[in-house]
Amino acid sequence: METKGRVFKYPDNVDTDVIIPARYLNTSDAKELAKHCMEDIDNTFVSRVNAGDIMVAGWNFGCGSSREHAPLVIKTCGTGCVIAKSFARIFYRNAINIGLPILECEAAAEEIQDGDTVSVDFDTGVITNITKGKTYKAEPFPPFIQNIIEKGGLLASLKEGC
Repeated sequence: METKGRVFKYPDNVDTDVIIPARYLNTSDAKELAKHCMEDIDNTFVSRVNAGDIMVAGWNFGCGSSREHAPLVIKTCGTGCVIAKSFARIFYRNAINIGLPILECEAAAEEIQDGDTVSVDFDTGVITNITKGKTYKAEPFPPFIQNIIEKGGLLASLKEGC
């Protein structure tokens, strides 16, 4: 499984209230929620993101509340992957549960810049900055987690196994 897209770069400690502000959580409609993804930190994100684009961030991405809406809106916007130096643990688990590909790679998160074109091979963990001609190696998920992500999340993977 792979993705390729334009990078949207964010700083350390992007919390779930920035990813999807709590004032919009009066609906459970993922498409409606996704209209507000990142608006408090990047109010043009939703109008510029295309399917397969990639978020790159610093340390502790997804900190704050444990709501699964945060990775859900990122995925619903069409984002193909989030690469960060580190993820808040509950965001990390929620991302896997809803099928959002994420990778931790400090060097890639440090060096990749906003607007770069990047490809990610999830099977090998290889991140390629096409713009700069540089590659990085993240630890790929084991096959059973890759399967969860490929199926669209934990529930979808469990339904298929029944």
